[in-house]
Amino acid sequence: MKNFDIPDKYKSNIISRIKQSRKLEDPRKKDFSPTVIDFGEATFLIARHFGFCYGVENAIEIAYKTLEDNKGKNIYLLSEMIHNPSVNEDLISHGIRFLMDTEGNELIGFDSLTNEDIVIIPAFGTTLGIENNLKQRGIDPYKYNTTCPFVEKVWNRAAALGEKDYTIIVHGKSTHEETRATFSHSQNNTPTVIIRDIFEAEVLSKIISGELEESYFYEFFNGKFSEGFDVKNDLNRIGVVNQTTMLASETQAIAEKLKETMKAKFGEENLEMHFADTRDTLCYATNDNQSATLSLLTEDVDIAIVVGGYNSSNTSHLVELLETKFKTFFIFSENNIISKNEIVHFDFHNKKEVYSKTFLPEKEKIRIAITSGASCPDSVVDNIISKILSFFPKLKNMNEIFPIQV
Repeated sequence: MKNFDIPDKYKSNIISRIKQSRKLEDPRKKDFSPTVIDFGEATFLIARHFGFCYGVENAIEIAYKTLEDNKGKNIYLLSEMIHNPSVNEDLISHGIRFLMDTEGNELIGFDSLTNEDIVIIPAFGTTLGIENNLKQRGIDPYKYNTTCPFVEKVWNRAAALGEKDYTIIVHGKSTHEETRATFSHSQNNTPTVIIRDIFEAEVLSKIISGELEESYFYEFFNGKFSEGFDVKNDLNRIGVVNQTTMLASETQAIAEKLKETMKAKFGEENLEMHFADTRDTLCYATNDNQSATLSLLTEDVDIAIVVGGYNSSNTSHLVELLETKFKTFFIFSENNIISKNEIVHFDFHNKKEVYSKTFLPEKEKIRIAITSGASCPDSVVDNIISKILSFFPKLKNMNEIFPIQV
């Protein structure tokens, strides 16, 4: 896989050693068990796979190269490059300005843009409408395009299904930048509807089977289906794709639910005519991160820490998995850790930060599971580990525990 040129500030000491070691031991990533580092009073179980993925490193490389090559010019990002506050703040500090927020609301009017300005498309991609808007202003939306290739893969899958007259069911969050982009590209070719979860898949199934009135579709899925959607005709042939950062298990459950519905309605012998049995369209990093997190769940730890941006979809799903078994803290930097007992962490169910005075347990030896989302720099995880280790006076030396140099 390509090596990207990203700023040193995003790299690390501890994490780089760990990743290099695991890569040498298991280049094909067949072993998803965590790396265990015993410092004595504190032991960390570090997920086999986490941190910057291919798409994120590609986006960061393009963004910083754009800055270097275009000094003195107005440089804009459509919205957040990735869902990580430290990366976005650093880009802002270098002079990049955001045209929109994550919901798609304009922060800077497009009317103020000129053909001399540079606009970077973020890793999530963007809608056809925004691409056309930029073109009309003499700005090439593809020149500084950091859209993740795995997102584009979903668009291509949807287009291929659309050519065969399948309606596209997108498993995703309708307000997420990536899903908005996927919906735009898909509906340009074929009828499209977005569903959020297995509950919405069950509602759609009942509409398809006739258990619910067709009119209920327009009420329940309001704002999440393509213009001119015809329930009577457009739900006879369907295929499922997804936002690349969703839970793999939920996407599979949604696809199976809809497949069974189509089988019951049209007969197993006719299933291929009515349901496109697509392979999962999650990206490799999301799959690997989730598999590594599931492996962490087989371990015995006192607490779990998940690191990443609070609005990061793939990171929140790691929290969902770990909190089923462990007391889990969702943080975005070492600054969230106030002391050995105090921490400010994110309650993603209620979408707010909370303060807790029960962080590290009072034990002679503690075991901590840690992972991060695909948009989190390794240096942040490194800093968090170092911050926690600072609370313990008797520790083994890192070079004695993990002597590999990179």
